[in-house]
Amino acid sequence: MTHLPKLIEDLALILMAGAVTTLLFRRLKQPLVLGYIIAGLLVGPHIAILPTVIDTENINVLAELGVIFLLFSLGLEFSFKKLVRVGGAASITAIVEVIGMLGIGYASGQILGWSQMDSIFLGGILSISSTTIIIRAFEELGVKSQQFAGIVFGVLIVEDLVAILLLVLLSTLAVSRQFAGPEMAFSVLKLVFFLSLWFIAGIFLIPTFLKKARKLLSEETLLILSLGLCLGMVVLATHVGFSPALGAFVMGSILAETTKAEKIEHLVKPVKNLFAAVFFVSVGILIDPAVIVKHGGPVLLITVLTIVGKFLSSSIGAVLSGQPLKQSIQAGMSLAQIGEFSFIIATLGLTLKVTSDFLYPIAVAVSAITTFTTPYLIKWSEPFYHFLDRNLPRKFVNTLNKYSSGTQDIQAESDWKIVLRAYTAIVLTNMIISVAIILLSSTFLTPWVQGKMNYSLTGDIIVLLITFVACAPFTWAMMAKKPDTMAYTNLWLDKKYNRGPLVIIEVIRNLLAVFLVGFLVDRLFSGTIAILVAIPVMIIVLYIFSRRMQLYYGRIEKRFLRNLNARESREIEEDTARASLSPWDAHLASFEISPYAAYVGVSLQHLAWRERFGVNLAYIERGGKVIYAPSRDEKLFPYDHIGVIGTDEQLISLRPLLEDNANEVTYAEGDKRENIVLQKVIVDEHTKLKGQTIRLSGIREKTNGLVVGIERKGQRILNPASDTKFEWDDVVWVVGDRRKIQQLYIKHD
Repeated sequence: MTHLPKLIEDLALILMAGAVTTLLFRRLKQPLVLGYIIAGLLVGPHIAILPTVIDTENINVLAELGVIFLLFSLGLEFSFKKLVRVGGAASITAIVEVIGMLGIGYASGQILGWSQMDSIFLGGILSISSTTIIIRAFEELGVKSQQFAGIVFGVLIVEDLVAILLLVLLSTLAVSRQFAGPEMAFSVLKLVFFLSLWFIAGIFLIPTFLKKARKLLSEETLLILSLGLCLGMVVLATHVGFSPALGAFVMGSILAETTKAEKIEHLVKPVKNLFAAVFFVSVGILIDPAVIVKHGGPVLLITVLTIVGKFLSSSIGAVLSGQPLKQSIQAGMSLAQIGEFSFIIATLGLTLKVTSDFLYPIAVAVSAITTFTTPYLIKWSEPFYHFLDRNLPRKFVNTLNKYSSGTQDIQAESDWKIVLRAYTAIVLTNMIISVAIILLSSTFLTPWVQGKMNYSLTGDIIVLLITFVACAPFTWAMMAKKPDTMAYTNLWLDKKYNRGPLVIIEVIRNLLAVFLVGFLVDRLFSGTIAILVAIPVMIIVLYIFSRRMQLYYGRIEKRFLRNLNARESREIEEDTARASLSPWDAHLASFEISPYAAYVGVSLQHLAWRERFGVNLAYIERGGKVIYAPSRDEKLFPYDHIGVIGTDEQLISLRPLLEDNANEVTYAEGDKRENIVLQKVIVDEHTKLKGQTIRLSGIREKTNGLVVGIERKGQRILNPASDTKFEWDDVVWVVGDRRKIQQLYIKHD
């Protein structure tokens, strides 16, 4: 009889149990994650209904692969540029929520008499909401087109990065077993350094390689290459002291900036689904029902604290960021659960043997309960807002609305803000690259050259020259590259107030470059030699060859920027970024037209959606091309992607027409059309729109968009006529291309 390894038997048992339970949960319209956990509980050692998994050690290895591919897929959906675009509102909301839940979790653990490490890990477990559960709930409830959904998705993006930071900090804390400020600060700086370095190097090298090899990349080779890059980064991250999950996330976020991102995401999805299923089943295997029953009181207490704490912290964060009270409450009640990242953090505590055995099943139990409550909380969020609106003091509500409206006014950025941001990017980016080259040289090049040269002075000089040549373009950029903005020119020409501070900035960055060169020389020679000989010589060399280095650096920078923006240049992003129109609550929603829709082939004039529902059609995407602000004679065709702008109420009234004939397009899993936005423009000396009509101002042509509203002296004009004239301090709402709208300011600065 042929011997079958126990791993295969266990894997068959896990997948069959998972398949049956997930079929049942899909029938019940419940999250599949819970089905996997219950499957693990049934095949685990604590329940004897079904055969039990035997080879748990190998299953744990497969589960770790599940975590790796989960984080890799999350990185593919993440994109660092998406993080920049979610804006301050989502960032403030997420940070307030995470800090609040860390405090609530830690305080809860201490009240329950748990150890300090259990309390800290509990705070981490409670601080991150579940992307999977929220997206599923939004789909089932049909609320993805509502404005608060945009806030929630932005918060989830920020939380993804915060979760990665938490994994690093908790690992450091678990190893040291005490809160050491300098150690934690060093870990954060180390994380930032390596994240920046890997991102810069990855964006410079990987898209170029994919472009060169595009004729050789079949689906099979692209899949193998992507998984190889993922696991390679996992190995690299582990060797420098980080978790495998971080390496997978970083490589996913790098590939997310390439033109192959959607293809890779599609190819990796089955692999991710397989190993993620094993991971979630393994979560259930570790659950001991007796432990949950024994700790039933803490489970209920932590569940209540999770729901109430996340609701309050998220809502307060959203209000502080300038969101209206209604959207803040809806966002807060949507985020009131924990999920997959909580399992990963709980697993980390068990793996490092720093948390008690009861913490893991408690976390899973709380996650299961809050998963069931999430759809109901989302459904009840609007009625709860109306209840608060009726019962809170009117003065308090009016103050919140006034604060919300004021914080969302978009003004032209100050010249100093633009210039300081440009200087920071130049100095930090080039310093990171230079330090990385120096560290690589001292780690690999120096031992090799010295071994060949018998550890002589000549060997040190050769290493110094090679390293300096490699660093020279980036050192030059630190010292001499000017911000390429009109704002810098404006400040420099204003001699009386601005030239002095600009000179100080130049001196500071040159001193940093000198310090960097001294750091390089000091690793091979004494500090005296570095100060008296090497640094002056190198500064002179940099000055003499500055023109040549400027050209070389320009080529490097051009390739990096081309790779970074390749995905945007190739296709206009398909999903709309939700921008608030407080207090009108108007925003963008995206739909795909079904080939069976009755209005296919009908012109927009005859559809009359603007007259019937009060909505505007911002764009039509068809066959990879986008029709901005379509004319009244334009028609809708099968599989068109349309961007509709309106309030929650207007979109709800339009939905019956669309819901049976069009598919709502989500933007949570793939960030593909964020350049089309709804944004405020102020009529002031920067825009020079005063006295012009909408038609003659050329806004439609300049922004590929249209004016959908004007706020003037407290009055609101929705869908203004084309002959409406702009007046001073008008707040003009424009839907169109983000960058072109910003140029309404830039071109006049």
